[in-house]
Amino acid sequence: MSLIGRAARSLWTALPLAAVVVGAGIVSATPANAAVSCSGTVSYSDTISGVGELTIFYNNSDGGTNSACFYHRGAAYGVAAPTYVRIFRCVETSGEGRPCTIDRSSTPDLGNYRYHAGPRGVTGTASRCVAAIGYIDWGGARHGISSGRQGC
Repeated sequence: MSLIGRAARSLWTALPLAAVVVGAGIVSATPANAAVSCSGTVSYSDTISGVGELTIFYNNSDGGTNSACFYHRGAAYGVAAPTYVRIFRCVETSGEGRPCTIDRSSTPDLGNYRYHAGPRGVTGTASRCVAAIGYIDWGGARHGISSGRQGC
C-alpha cells in the first residue's frame, strides 16, 4: 500500500471528532438500532489488511435507512477480537468520499466479537450522505476503515 493509502486509512480515527467540530452543533444519537440489519443494497464496501471489511447497506424504510457492519475476514474470521462500528448521517447531500459533517449518529457497537460488529443504523437518509467507521484489533495493531461520505 502506498504512503498516501496508509495515511488515508490512519485518518479513520479523526473522522468523528473532525466532523463534530465542523458541525458546530449538537449531534444526536439514534436511540434504537433494533430496526436495522446487515442487509439491503450495498452502497459501500472496503476491506483492510485481509482481516476486516466495512460494509454500508441502504433500504428505503423510515425515509431511508443506512446500516453498517464491520466483518471479520481471513484469519480473523471466527476468532474473538475487539471490533467496532458506527454510522453517521451527514448534513451534506453530495461529495462522495469527502469528510462528513455529522448531524445524526448511531450508537457505537464495540465488543469482543468473532464474526462482526453491528448492525448500527441511522434513518432519514434518503436525500443525505452517510459515513461509517469500523475497526478490528488484530495481530497487535488496529486495522480501521473510514468510508468518507457515501450514498450521496
